Amino acid sequence: MQALERATQSLERPLAILESALTAMSEALRERDASRIESAASELHRALAGAVDQFGRCTRQGPIPAPLRRRLMAAGAQVAAQREILARATASLDRAIDVLLPAQAPDVYAAGGLADRSAHSGSTHA
Repeated sequence: MQALERATQSLERPLAILESALTAMSEALRERDASRIESAASELHRALAGAVDQFGRCTRQGPIPAPLRRRLMAAGAQVAAQREILARATASLDRAIDVLLPAQAPDVYAAGGLADRSAHSGSTHA
């Protein structure tokens, strides 16, 4: 049982940091605060890397306690959900930009007329 106790002690802190970072990211997303989202994303990335690294080390030494595995899996699901929220927000923003700033149709005739057009068309004129 000592191995499980050591695993619990060594994993509790990085997992708590990860859960805290996820909460901060959720709050930033809810508030739609771009600077907080960027800051929270950086912190979440560091926390996730630290937790995964620590879990990897502990896995090599023995089994991970089930409650900690469940917490890590829940954190992973929350990361996936936040990623989906960001993807949807990005897609929505892209659609709004397309509506507000539609792509300009290319000019049928260039300002230089036929001479300019033939230079780009690859055909020759006599």
